[in-house]
Amino acid sequence: MTVKRIRATRHRAPHIPRVAVLVDTSTSWGQRIHAGIHKYDQKHGRWQLFVEARGLEERLRVPAGWQGDGVIARIGSTDMADEIKALGIPVVNVSGIQVPNVSFPQVTTDLKASAELAAKHFFERGYKHFAYFSLIGLPYVAAHQKAFADAVAQSEGECVVRAVKPQCGAEPDWRLDLTKLSDWLKTLPKPLGVLAWNPSSAREVIYACQNAGILVPEEVAVLSGTDDELLCNLLHVPVSGILVPAEDIGYQAAKLLDQLMRGGAVPNKTETLPPIGVVSRKSTDSLAISDASLVKAISFIRLNAVQQIQVSDVARHAGLSRRVMERRFTEVLNRTPAEEIRRLRLERAKQLLSETDLSIPEVADATGFCSPEYLTYVFSKEVGTSPAKFRNKVKHHEHKQLK
Repeated sequence: MTVKRIRATRHRAPHIPRVAVLVDTSTSWGQRIHAGIHKYDQKHGRWQLFVEARGLEERLRVPAGWQGDGVIARIGSTDMADEIKALGIPVVNVSGIQVPNVSFPQVTTDLKASAELAAKHFFERGYKHFAYFSLIGLPYVAAHQKAFADAVAQSEGECVVRAVKPQCGAEPDWRLDLTKLSDWLKTLPKPLGVLAWNPSSAREVIYACQNAGILVPEEVAVLSGTDDELLCNLLHVPVSGILVPAEDIGYQAAKLLDQLMRGGAVPNKTETLPPIGVVSRKSTDSLAISDASLVKAISFIRLNAVQQIQVSDVARHAGLSRRVMERRFTEVLNRTPAEEIRRLRLERAKQLLSETDLSIPEVADATGFCSPEYLTYVFSKEVGTSPAKFRNKVKHHEHKQLK
């Protein structure tokens, strides 16, 4: 009898990619970047992620001797770029900072679209005078500033700029001379809409207004170019901010890194994602309109837009004929009363979709639309996506009053 010997075979475990994430964990933006990376990893990756709790301007680096397969980073300096490049592994940059002679694949916010959204937010409230509070020596802030000024100019508005030297990165110096900033704000025509690069810059504008006795938002409305739930709510006047698609950026960066680690081709251009919307708080909760009858009409629409009101109801409340009211709306706001009603209904629909679990028919009923089909039609036409897809996009963001 012959006994066959069976040779044991040792199966090697599949390689698990090791990925370093060099992005701060102290800001809402950084936390949402991490959330997007984790979301991709849960669905497609199963990587070994290396993350440490770090502040926005802390130096993030890979420890000497670390063996990894890829890096996702907010690359803000030449030194950091050189260190990461020396690793010789795929890298994806999620920062909008343009570092000279650095050409890593990049996924970031569309600064032009963000600035245009900011201008639109002010225009919808009737503003004609604008300012940008800028930071010296930062090309990405300068690009954002220019895009805002261009958007304002296209609508025949006026924009002036005040620039100060930052202390570290894109953070204004706490020792900033608020008296000079206050004096500058006093010279500008009111009502005034001010866009700042980030919540810290917006804070300085609000403090300067407070020192000068300038009312926010009645005389000066302040908008931050990015939103941070903690920093924007800390002030005595909570700051409105642009909600950038940080989670989507993290997800797309992880997707791109996965392709690169599998030998995929390096893309030849930066991938930019448009902002999600404006998180509206008290700092821009005002109307820059001197026409008392028009203010009365708009206030009535604000209070009753989700009801089944008609344009004739608005005209009657404002004490105007329908024709006169429509002409004033067009002259001041560049939209009709019917368009204003629809705009506010859409804002309320966005809020309910992002903050509640109401069904689409329930949202339609709660926002004054005749049916879920009509809500979907108007929403898709105006927002560019369906209510269901919009909800999926923002369901992980815990922000209030998204507009």
